[in-house]
Amino acid sequence: MLDLGHNKLTSVPDALADLDGLTDFLYLHDNRLTSLPLALERLTKLRYLNLSENALEVFPKCVSSMSSLVELRISDNCLASLPDSIGHLLQLRELHLRNNRLITLPVSIGMLQDLRHIDLRGNPLIDLPVTIAALPRLEKLDLRWVATLISPVWIEPLEARGCTVYR
Repeated sequence: MLDLGHNKLTSVPDALADLDGLTDFLYLHDNRLTSLPLALERLTKLRYLNLSENALEVFPKCVSSMSSLVELRISDNCLASLPDSIGHLLQLRELHLRNNRLITLPVSIGMLQDLRHIDLRGNPLIDLPVTIAALPRLEKLDLRWVATLISPVWIEPLEARGCTVYR
């Protein structure tokens, strides 16, 4: 585990990727990061990453290579979109995207078959891909404080199968 949160960091060194034993938690939240070094893509054993409360406008490319991630927190940033490569995070169970600038999500989110929780609170969403409805293990979809989204037709069937949708 490495906790670098609450430090006003504006960058992290490439050498962070050399920490082979970093498998459980990497906390980089509450800093001033605008990007992450591509070298961090080597952290393929990392299970939990918290990038919340930074100044990220673009989803860091290296994160899509962190194939063991189970939980990703990237709330309270300035993300306007997610890349299709988010679908590479096949172990992901929780995805926290609260308070960004997202207007939609990529269709590839449907590849995250282990996903159980998606937090989209406070985003100016106008559309969500129907692939979310097909996520077999989804238990919680949080859409509170999203005034811009017309409820998709697939929300009710999703709720009917046991997923809690907060709106």
